[in-house]
Amino acid sequence: MRFYSATLSRLLTAATLLFSPIALAEQAVSDGRYEIHYNAFNSSFITPEVAQQNGLIRSKYRALVNVSVLKIEEDGSKSASTAVVSGQAANLLGQAQQLEFKKIDEGNALYYIGGFRFTEDEQLKITLSVQPDPNKPAYTIEFDQRFYVD
Repeated sequence: MRFYSATLSRLLTAATLLFSPIALAEQAVSDGRYEIHYNAFNSSFITPEVAQQNGLIRSKYRALVNVSVLKIEEDGSKSASTAVVSGQAANLLGQAQQLEFKKIDEGNALYYIGGFRFTEDEQLKITLSVQPDPNKPAYTIEFDQRFYVD
């Protein structure tokens, strides 16, 4: 099981660095208390074994959104933080799909993964709500990304 978690972590990192059209732009927000990293990629980039192990749907017509939250400690160190994560992916006509996120806990790393469908060469606006502190308002993150069938 640890092998699959480590594999998922490496694949998510690789997808961020290699396959995301906005890979050169850092996809993170920070307010000094929390750092929220996010990216979206085609679900076919993960192996069938990793998808099955984590209950993810893998298809050339599905994408995944990955969100991780780091708490910034007073000494500047960072640690994985839990959060309430929700979101949607909407096409240019405003047709939206609600994202249901799964929490993947690797001990020292936490990921929230949500999936959605897309068609060839489709531009989607992804809107995320990330609330690491239940006593504070959620962060709203929006980004556009074009998806291609793999």
